[in-house]
Parts: sequence; structure tokens; C-alpha cells
Amino acid sequence: MRTNIDIDDATLEAAMRAGPYKTKKEAVDAGLKLLARQAAYREILKWEGKLHWDGDDEEALPARAAGKATQAAPRVSEPVSPPYVAKPRRGRR
Repeated sequence: MRTNIDIDDATLEAAMRAGPYKTKKEAVDAGLKLLARQAAYREILKWEGKLHWDGDDEEALPARAAGKATQAAPRVSEPVSPPYVAKPRRGRR
């Protein structure tokens, strides 16, 4: 969709150098994608500490179906935050 917008020249120049992006359109598209991704991360973080896993998912693994040995999955009884989920910063915003 074609849209005309007024963007601060210094901010756009800094964003293009940070990329580095060759065109203004690339820089703006990257910025919009970043905003959407951050919103998705915030939505995921709402579930932190609220999901419980008590089952054994080995049956769903393709390696098990092929007859290969697999390591037993641990049982989790308390809510655990995965290590790859960034913790939100507390304090200054």
C-alpha cells in the first residue's frame, strides 16, 4: 500500500545507518516489523509462569516412531520459564 508520511530526517538517517538499509522503504519496513515482533513478544510473556506440563510427549516425536532410542522427557510439576524467553525489565521505562 502506498502511503505518504513525514519522517524526521535525522531519525531516518540513523535508522538507515543502523541497518544498514539501502532505501527509506527498507528502513521503514524493518521498523514496522520490529514493532509487530515486540508486540508478539509481549503477548508471549503474558504466559510466563502460567503454563504447566505434566505429560510425556515422547510418543509424538518422529525419532520414537522410527524406533530410535530417545532420552526420557522430564516431568515438570511447577511452572517453569523457558531459558530463551527474555525477562521483562523492571524499574525504569
